Amino acid sequence: QVQLVESGGGLAQAGGSLRLSCAASGRTFGSYAIGWFRQAAGKEREFVAAIRRSGGITYYADSVKGRFTISRDNAKNTAYLQMNSLKPEDTAVYYCAATDFSGGFSAQRTYNAWGQGTQVTVSS
Repeated sequence: QVQLVESGGGLAQAGGSLRLSCAASGRTFGSYAIGWFRQAAGKEREFVAAIRRSGGITYYADSVKGRFTISRDNAKNTAYLQMNSLKPEDTAVYYCAATDFSGGFSAQRTYNAWGQGTQVTVSS
């Protein structure tokens, strides 16, 4: 099973940018679709973005569409979440997750591997 490690979180000002990385172990990274989720303090974990195995098709939550971009480099076993025009409401712990399913990417139950999360804090 693939193991995932997120990095790149930190503190940003509103309007700023951060890029999160999700590094995967194993040689089968290209067999998994990757999703990003986030959980703000006191709230449920929510879907942010997902990318299919080949990287050709992506999905976004309405709240981040046009601001965030998910991508992947299968040769580097890494997925990314470029976050631009950050808002204070983007503050959360961000998790990447992997699934060998071919659909249902906005649902947490679809994913069978999760990273430990990385904190993103956006100040106003």
